[in-house]
Amino acid sequence: MPETSPAGPSVLFVCVHNAGRSQMAAAFLTHLAGAQVEVRSAGSDPAGSVNPTVVAAMAEAGIDISAEAPKMLTADAVRSSDLVITMGCGDACPVFPGKRYLDWALPDPAGRGLDAVRPIRDRIEQRVRALLVELGIQR
Repeated sequence: MPETSPAGPSVLFVCVHNAGRSQMAAAFLTHLAGAQVEVRSAGSDPAGSVNPTVVAAMAEAGIDISAEAPKMLTADAVRSSDLVITMGCGDACPVFPGKRYLDWALPDPAGRGLDAVRPIRDRIEQRVRALLVELGIQR
C-alpha cells in the first residue's frame, strides 16, 4: 500500500548544491504550510553539507535546518512532484512533460557572509508566501 500523501500539492526545490537556496525554500514552505504540501529539495551536484551561513540565517528566522543534508536530484523526485522550482540548476534539471516548472532567479549564498545571505533568505520567504497564496494553501 502506498504511503499517505498530503491532500495538497508536492513541491520540489532544486539548485546545484542543495546547500542554500533550495534548503531555505523547502524549510520556509514546510514551516508555513505544514502537512498541506509535500516538500522536497535536491541538487544536481549536492554539497557535503548545508551552508553554515544559511543555517545561521534560517535560525534567525526561527527555523532550524541544522539537521538537513543535501540530497541528489533524481528523475523520480521530479516525476513525483507537481511543481518543480529551480534556482540556478541550469540544464542539469530533468524536464518531464506535464510537470509545472518555475525558475526563481536568486543569488547563490555560497561564499557570502550573513549580511549578504539575509536578503536572499527574505526574498525566498516572500516568494514562498506568494506561492502559498497562488496554491490556495491556508496558513
